Amino acid sequence: MPPAEWARDGAAVWGITVPSRPLRLPGVQMAGFVGDTVDLIDLTVVPYPAVTMFVNLREGLFVNGVARDSAVTGIAPREMRVRGQNIECVQIRLSPEVAHAVLGMDLTGEIVPLEDVWPAGLPDRLRALDSWNDRFALVEATLGKRYEAGRAVDPEVAFAWQRMDAHHGRVRIEQLADETGWSRKRLWSRFRGQLGLSPKRAAQLVRFDHAVHRLAAGESPASVAAESGYVDQSHLHHEVKAFAGVTPSAAANAPWLAVDEVAWSRPHCANG
Repeated sequence: MPPAEWARDGAAVWGITVPSRPLRLPGVQMAGFVGDTVDLIDLTVVPYPAVTMFVNLREGLFVNGVARDSAVTGIAPREMRVRGQNIECVQIRLSPEVAHAVLGMDLTGEIVPLEDVWPAGLPDRLRALDSWNDRFALVEATLGKRYEAGRAVDPEVAFAWQRMDAHHGRVRIEQLADETGWSRKRLWSRFRGQLGLSPKRAAQLVRFDHAVHRLAAGESPASVAAESGYVDQSHLHHEVKAFAGVTPSAAANAPWLAVDEVAWSRPHCANG
């Protein structure tokens, strides 16, 4: 069951595998990770515009210094640090509107044990499977059942989020409200009530994610600031620092982006 592609995060080398076919449920991404080193892996994870689930398949995973069998991080958490040895895990990213239906609770900025929001026994069931594709299929089936049984967000809220995502956060909230037929106040209230953060904060997070990946691709801070909708480089510096805890230059060279780029950007697939 060799992984399909490799990425280096500092001293660690990660084997990364994704599903061999498109997932049936939109707004869901999955990847399998194997840390190919006996040395301690120390990975800083910064905010991403999704709710993220980590299902650990081995022992010895620590999240912010706390031993975790598995965990769920809400959208826009503060900087998170993952440490361990011989890490093997499944990571699942849920768009906010999907997470609302699947998890049924607001997890904004929080890190909670998986068992608080997910059926008991999932880690053990995944460990019993030898194939990454079988593991992905189990997670997908469980997600699908919970999504069908869950409560969907308002169509207007889903529309607003999807517009933010499509335009890399460069949207005006007043215009979104006009397009949904709601007042700005109603959109703000329903969006925050269902997705857990305000439309303004959501747009900032999506814009940050797009900008930091452009920085990592080698674009200059001046170009990224101008083309991502920031007032100037100082504005970009402020928001990157606020979300990632580092300067734009440091973010551009952050090892975690190498892993992120391989896991979530290209259609490499599981072999079995």
